[in-house]
Amino acid sequence: MLLKVSCNAAVAAYAGDQIQAQCRVLGQSPTRPNFPRRRRAVVFSSPVAEAPLVQAVVSEGRGSRVESGSGGLADRLRLGSLTEDGLSYKEKFIVRCYEVGINKTATVETIANLLQEVGCNHAQSVGYSTDGFATTTTMRKLHLIWVTARMHIEIYKYPAWSDVVEIETWCQGEGRIGTRRDWILKDCATGQVIGRATSKWVMMNQDTRRFQKVSDDVRAEHLVYGPRELRLAFPEDNNRSLKKISKLEDPAQHSRLGLVPRRADLDMNQHVNNVAYIGWILEVCN
Repeated sequence: MLLKVSCNAAVAAYAGDQIQAQCRVLGQSPTRPNFPRRRRAVVFSSPVAEAPLVQAVVSEGRGSRVESGSGGLADRLRLGSLTEDGLSYKEKFIVRCYEVGINKTATVETIANLLQEVGCNHAQSVGYSTDGFATTTTMRKLHLIWVTARMHIEIYKYPAWSDVVEIETWCQGEGRIGTRRDWILKDCATGQVIGRATSKWVMMNQDTRRFQKVSDDVRAEHLVYGPRELRLAFPEDNNRSLKKISKLEDPAQHSRLGLVPRRADLDMNQHVNNVAYIGWILEVCN
């Protein structure tokens, strides 16, 4: 029996905003079969270990492409690299013991953190700064940052402790005020797709906390590394992945008042991280 969880939340841009969210579980959590654990060492052969990650960018036709260069220690240790066409990024992750919950499988927050991590590593692999999440040169000059406006995650089978997951991600345009990032998650042992996700990101001025349209300069810097043709993690017609969230009824079925962001909820952009919102939402839904 497959487990399918859909969490669709419109998250606020910074601490103090109100939250609207919908969470639903499609199906019941199955009891994990008591398979015998494989007791053997696994050695990964990664292109990163043999050839450092891409660093140099050269001009070619419509935009830029990336070529091999000398990467740093972190680049060489990551089990990730750009795909052959350079338009998406794949990375493998081992599920750690502190990333699983009471069911001995990765939590939704763990999954969301991995999605964020692989997205940031994708940005670094094409030369974006580590000062902020995937900020381009123009964005840093104008004090602009990316914030999550909407995220939709579906998990069909939660990975367990010590399982290895491969996540592929890519980024594309989403109208004039944002971009979208999609992900596909696979179980490395079986090659099975175990989850998919998509998200919408908008730009915000870090000083004024106001949203700002994506300028042509930022679009040219950012989207040159994404697929030319629209590629969706959820290709089905009429899927709910990025549809507008209906307003919650008042009073809501589940609610909690007086939530105050903790220091630990803030990220390097000094606003509540999208994963923190997911944690709040799930706690209220329980």
